[in-house]
Amino acid sequence: MSNHRLVILAFVAETLLAGANGVAIRFSNRELAPVWGAGLRFALAAILLVALMMVLRLAVPRGRALLGAILFGLLQFAGAFGFFYLALVQIHAGLGQTLLALVPLATLLLAVMQRQDRLSSVALAGTLLGFVGIGLIYLNPGREPIPLQALLFVLASVLCFAQALVVVRRLPHLHPVALNAVGMVTGALVLLGASTLLGEARALPQRTETWVALVYVVIIGSVVVFLLHVFVAQNWSASRASYVMVTIPLVTILLSAWLDHEPLTTGLLLGGLLVLTGVYIGALRNGRPSRPSKQE
Repeated sequence: MSNHRLVILAFVAETLLAGANGVAIRFSNRELAPVWGAGLRFALAAILLVALMMVLRLAVPRGRALLGAILFGLLQFAGAFGFFYLALVQIHAGLGQTLLALVPLATLLLAVMQRQDRLSSVALAGTLLGFVGIGLIYLNPGREPIPLQALLFVLASVLCFAQALVVVRRLPHLHPVALNAVGMVTGALVLLGASTLLGEARALPQRTETWVALVYVVIIGSVVVFLLHVFVAQNWSASRASYVMVTIPLVTILLSAWLDHEPLTTGLLLGGLLVLTGVYIGALRNGRPSRPSKQE
């Protein structure tokens, strides 16, 4: 099989596997407290990545690279996923993943604010279209209203994911396994500490479906998807690889409707389409951002 076909297959596999992450988080949240569940996930995933570092004989980053990897972990894993887990207590995965598709657009806007990029009229149009989509989703929720708190949690997650990408651009070159291993260790420690401060119940799952969801997000969602993402990013341009942010919500919406009975409302479908179109026009059509998000 040609390398081109392998990359396409990897992209499709990444989309399908990452698309199930949000649904698995929803199932995990039904038994585990959200911040504790996120911390447990990344603690276990960090063990796997540290073991992979040892197999690959990768050195632990030092100096500025280590500080950058720690900051990346605070934003990418503690911040972004911490907020996303909290949001998915109140909203379905399809809606949450659709809003996460704003990450490339938010990355561009933050890069402009921090003088890493320039804002074009096309990017501004895409931003406005994305906001219109969010408004349509929020104002037309279907059977149940969307809690404002959950919406703010998802938008905070988007900003954390985006700022993590901006931080990565400034780091010295790091092997992606080492970067994510350090980041996940950092994120897990912060999330577990936050869970303690919040007084969450910290127990291992008792239900089979929770164990299945946890194993999925640890092995598939945090390691396999990441490796597929790296393979695609190494063989395609960053802008082309970024399209996964647009394709993942399509899978999540279908899986969530099937497995978690998420209603396919007019607000979600039309608003989601506007969000994805805005992201395409504003951030992806012209080859931005320069690096896609690691995984959802």
